Amino acid sequence: MEKQTFDFARYIAFLERKGRELYGEHFRLNEEDYPLLEKLVAYVSGERERAERQGLNLRKGILLSGPIGCGKTSLMTLLRLLLPPQERYRVKSCREVSFEFHKEGYEAIQRYSQPPPGSLLKASAYLFDDLGTESSGRHYGNTCNVMGEVLLSRYDQFILWGVKTHLTTNLTSLEIEQAYGKRVRSRMREMFNLVSFDKGTTDKRT
Repeated sequence: MEKQTFDFARYIAFLERKGRELYGEHFRLNEEDYPLLEKLVAYVSGERERAERQGLNLRKGILLSGPIGCGKTSLMTLLRLLLPPQERYRVKSCREVSFEFHKEGYEAIQRYSQPPPGSLLKASAYLFDDLGTESSGRHYGNTCNVMGEVLLSRYDQFILWGVKTHLTTNLTSLEIEQAYGKRVRSRMREMFNLVSFDKGTTDKRT
């Protein structure tokens, strides 16, 4: 997808076409979500002035929040396709990260917060989907707030190398602080642009 011009209708048509390919012919983007979509498309377009007019900092990642079933996961999965292949973030469920910690221990945390083994490159960009649905990880009797540790480690990569992290969640700011602590919440303010679906957004799965 070219970045030179910002044609919102063209972006919408592209996302709907890719959505039908991934999720079936029933897939549609709701017009009520267009203001939010315009903000997110401005971000992935990489046009600094346009993103800044939407209140977004291109250096930070996206924290997309909203009610269950509003389309956070499918939207963020599609938006990555607007980026050049080398810039696309990987998508990983927070629950899967927790399960991996249960099997492998702290190697699982390193996998998502450090460069690939044998590489001198920076860590990969990731979208961690559904923050708050994971359980506390246990490995050989050791309990760990897995996503809290991942976010703290990725904060270091963000400060050192500008590594981006993206999140989806239906947690409120207070619930995030209660689940992960003030230290994580404080760092998240530096790492993320907060973009929210309206609280009255309907469940699109119904």
